[in-house]
Amino acid sequence: MTVPLRSSGDLLADRRYVWAEAALAEGDAAAAADLAEQVLALVPDYVPAWLLLGRAREAQAGDDPAARERARRAFAAALDLDPDDALGARLRLAELGAQAGEAALSPAYVRALFDGYAGRFERHLVEGLGYRAPAMLRDALLATGHPLPFRRALDLGCGTGLAARALDDLVVAIEGVDLSPGMLAEARRLGRYAALHEGDLTAFLAGQPAGGADLVVAADVFVYLRALGPAFAGVARALAPGGLFAFTLQAHAGEGAVLGSDGRYAHGEALVRAEAAAAGLAILRLEAASTRRERGAEVPGWLAVLGRATHGPSAAEAAGGPAGSPALAP
Repeated sequence: MTVPLRSSGDLLADRRYVWAEAALAEGDAAAAADLAEQVLALVPDYVPAWLLLGRAREAQAGDDPAARERARRAFAAALDLDPDDALGARLRLAELGAQAGEAALSPAYVRALFDGYAGRFERHLVEGLGYRAPAMLRDALLATGHPLPFRRALDLGCGTGLAARALDDLVVAIEGVDLSPGMLAEARRLGRYAALHEGDLTAFLAGQPAGGADLVVAADVFVYLRALGPAFAGVARALAPGGLFAFTLQAHAGEGAVLGSDGRYAHGEALVRAEAAAAGLAILRLEAASTRRERGAEVPGWLAVLGRATHGPSAAEAAGGPAGSPALAP
């Protein structure tokens, strides 16, 4: 996926930028860096050129620390000029080992990425990558034996509405939230959502009535979040007693969360269990499961169903600290 670019406002600079992109695509990083520097001589605050210069320098750097530092400085300049980071400079810095303690994927970057992807999202994901998370979530929810239909469901990172289609006969009403207006426009055309909301999923959950939903789903959304805790706490608050939280994640065998070469976060099993406990959510199911392919290979993942207690900690208490083994509705 690529992020659409704005013009620099200078025709000559725009032309040289296109040449620089072409040179980098053809493997001539030195020419790309030289052309990017020419663009910046004409338009010093053109963020895409700083990002391109960083990419070209990184391609030249190999294992040379000094060369990698020059690439880092170019990416840092892009971030300084655009703190919202619509082009993904933080991701590039993270790949170079910088900003390790910060989230690499900004909301602005994810929004821009998916706005540019919305029109071909489903074909690429389903046909190209064999994406099947919504169907897997459906099967997992049916296997719980929870009474059907779910009265009110929330779809976090709803995209074009693939989860709403998969769950259509299992819910009375479903609401979706997504950062991308382009994705929401596709979901709106589907006509299966009671309401659609543009924004960050954590803020969306914070605005929900406590205990107002009996199902929350998140299909391959947390791959764009380093920290799961705020989202899990928000879900615990929004869920009614006995409610379910079903989601998929990208997985790795180690501890914590790691940023992969695909620009997505993978989460370790111990981290998922710890964040569930901290939110007061009981794990009903957590198993290894791949939701898609990448370059012909299955991508390791987790399929999870968590439950909100029918008694014990209140929603506020569940969001604020660990709980024991709460009883769940059948």
